[in-house]
Amino acid sequence: MSEGRCYRVAIVGLSFGAEFIPIYQRYPGAELVALCQRTERNLNALADRWGIPKRYADYAELLKDPDIDIVHINTPPMLHADQSVAGLAAGKHVACTIPMALSVEDCRRIVETQAESGRQYMMMETVVYSREFLYVKELYEKGELGKLQFFRSSHQQDMTGWPEYWEGLPPMYNATHAISPTLALGGNEAEHVSCFGSGTIDAHMHSRHGCPFAIETAHIKFRDSDLVAEVTRSLWNTARQYRESFDVYGSEQSFEWTQIEGEQHVLHTGESPARVEIPDYAHRLPAPIQLFTTRGVYNEGDNQHLSFTQGGGHGGSHPHLVHEFLDALRTGREPYPNARQAANITCSGILAHDSALQHGARVPLPDWTFVG
Repeated sequence: MSEGRCYRVAIVGLSFGAEFIPIYQRYPGAELVALCQRTERNLNALADRWGIPKRYADYAELLKDPDIDIVHINTPPMLHADQSVAGLAAGKHVACTIPMALSVEDCRRIVETQAESGRQYMMMETVVYSREFLYVKELYEKGELGKLQFFRSSHQQDMTGWPEYWEGLPPMYNATHAISPTLALGGNEAEHVSCFGSGTIDAHMHSRHGCPFAIETAHIKFRDSDLVAEVTRSLWNTARQYRESFDVYGSEQSFEWTQIEGEQHVLHTGESPARVEIPDYAHRLPAPIQLFTTRGVYNEGDNQHLSFTQGGGHGGSHPHLVHEFLDALRTGREPYPNARQAANITCSGILAHDSALQHGARVPLPDWTFVG
C-alpha cells in the first residue's frame, strides 16, 4: 500500500471509544470522519465538541459509506463478533477492543471473514502496548532476561457499578489483558489450556452465564515450546485492589509486578532485587500523538470511564495501538495481534472456562488460531 495514503476512520461506540478521538485527529495519515453511537444526543454532543462531520446512529448505515476505510469498534463485548464480521464483509479494515468475541465459533467467523475480505483486523489489546510491557520487551530483545522460563499474570477487579450485562460473566471470557502479555513477549501461541474455578459468586448471578466461580486460574501450554503460563482472573466477590499484572521469569533477570498499585515494580538479577522506574515510550510514536501516553479525554474532571480509571490509564497504550494499526496498513504488514493471534489469545480464555467446568480437563486450541 502507498505510504502516502490517508485512511478515513470511524469510531463506533463512544464511551471508552471517545479516548481515541483526539489520537486519530492528530495522527499523520489518518482522518477521523465519522462517529457512531445509538444515542443520538450523545453522538451529536461529541461530534460537535470535536468537529466531526459524519454521525451515524445505525452501524449498518455507516458500513454503506464508501468514504470510510476503517471502523474502530468500542461497543459492549456481545456485539464485537457481529460488528467485526459485518465491517470486514463491507470492505472495511477493523480494529476492535477486547475481547475479540465471547465464543470460539464467533472467533472463527472473524478469522474466516478477515481472510476472505482481504482487509486487516486487529484486536486492540492494551497490555501489550503498555509502557510496562514495552520495557520488559526491550529487556528481552536486548538479551538481558536470558532464556524465558515461566510467566505468571493476573487481572483482578471489582466490577460493581459496571453495566448489568457483565454480571456473572465467566472470568476467563474477558482475560485477554492477562493472557496476551504471556504469549506476546516471545511471539508464542497457546497450544492447550487447563483451568480450575474456585470460590462462588452471589447466587443471583449464576444463571446469566452458568458460571458460579469467583476466580478462575489456568495453565496455558505454549505451542512448540517448553514454556507455560499461569493466568488468574476474577470479577466479583473477591477482595483485591485492581490488578492487571504480568511476571516474567528469565534465566538472567526476572520482572515482577508490584503488589500495590502505584508502587514500583521489581527487577531481579540473580538474588538481587531492585525497584525499577518504568520509562515512557512516547518517543516511539509520531510526534503529534506522543502526549497521549500520559493524558486523554478521560483525564479531566468527572468525565471518568471505569475501564480507564481502574486500568491506570492502560499504561499509555492508546496511541501505540493506533500507531500499530495504521502503520501496519501503511506498510502492508500484519498488525499484532492480527485475527488469528487475537483468536488464539481470546479462545485461550474461553476454552479455559470450558476446562474449569470439566474440573481442569486439558482443552486444545483449534488449529485455525495458529499463524504458522
